[in-house]
Amino acid sequence: MGSYVARVESVAAGLRIYAVGELVAGLRRLLEDRVGRLWVVGQIGDLSRPRSGHLYFSLKDERGSLRAALFRNTARRLLFEPEEGMEVLAYCEVTLYEPRGDLQLLVRELEPRGVGVQALAFEQLRRRLEAEGLFEASRKRPLPRLPRCVGVVTSPSGAALRDVLAVTARRFPALPILLAPARVQGEGAERELAFALDALARHDDVSVILLVRGGGSLEDLAPFNSELLARAIARCPRPVVTGIGHEVDVSIADLVADLRAPTPSAAAELCVPDGAGLAQQLRANAPRLERALRGRLAAARARWLRAATRLRAAAPAARMGVARERRAAASRALERLARGRIADARARLAAQAGRLESLSPLGVLARGYALVRRARDGALVREASDAPRGESVVLRVAHATLEAEVRASRPVADPERDR
Repeated sequence: MGSYVARVESVAAGLRIYAVGELVAGLRRLLEDRVGRLWVVGQIGDLSRPRSGHLYFSLKDERGSLRAALFRNTARRLLFEPEEGMEVLAYCEVTLYEPRGDLQLLVRELEPRGVGVQALAFEQLRRRLEAEGLFEASRKRPLPRLPRCVGVVTSPSGAALRDVLAVTARRFPALPILLAPARVQGEGAERELAFALDALARHDDVSVILLVRGGGSLEDLAPFNSELLARAIARCPRPVVTGIGHEVDVSIADLVADLRAPTPSAAAELCVPDGAGLAQQLRANAPRLERALRGRLAAARARWLRAATRLRAAAPAARMGVARERRAAASRALERLARGRIADARARLAAQAGRLESLSPLGVLARGYALVRRARDGALVREASDAPRGESVVLRVAHATLEAEVRASRPVADPERDR
């Protein structure tokens, strides 16, 4: 009774009494003002992912544990997926959760401990896509032997495009190239690459697509390690060949693609056929094709003779005249059919040989044209400015190369422009 009276007297003397909620709010403000934000290292435990998109977990070590919350907008910016048992660095705000009076960390940034964010994000995405079967060999499609058109997704100003065009000019200059330009690094580049890939896939003439860029750091290659681009490659109805970075660089896009080449030039070599080689092969195969046709004709005649023999042996004498007439008609029809097939085959062979011959770079040179390159670097000379006066050049004609020096250049009248 005496102690109660003393407390009442203390209140009466002017001491303040705090409500619980008021005390908790004051402690929260005190923590936020005096402690503020700091880095905390610990191991993730009790990880929870509710539908709200927030993440709730504990940060703990051998001496203690603290509840932590990472809200949806921050979680969306993470490049990796937090996992149970993962050791992390958390930049957080120390506060109190007022409804329960619990000490809590509000996480503003989160990084894996002991491994780079990019490397961890790559490994997590690789495991997830591999589990879905996106890297399976059974998904890989063969490349067309003679594509109608090759699509290219890359930067229009990069060295990768120049490499692809140089290989195409050397191997099959008449092959159409369709470029879908896109940035190959920087924020948002993965969306541009996926959009360009989808756009090329809608072109019926595109037979195969090259996805290429030059080398770079892991950060530079980040768009090619994105889930967005990986799924665009997986759903593409055309075969996709990657030539990303240098030979040692392997990206998620390489793993999903139908074929991976170590460089952009190597990717182009795989997709662009050798026109001169095809023409030579066709000329070499022409005699064998005619021999095959003659063999098929001889086999057909032999089958006819065997059938005629069986007919003579089985037919009654009264029907021999009819059988002879039918045999004569069949013989004439067979001869006409054989001559027609041989003529058609020769015509197709001549047409294909002529088409390939017209597409061959050597055929163009044989008609009196020349290919001019600068002697110092091998670059093609297309304009007078490419080879000024005094420049040494090498001219490739049908059966030789000529060395020359530019003494003067004069403009050539353009009839279309002068109209």
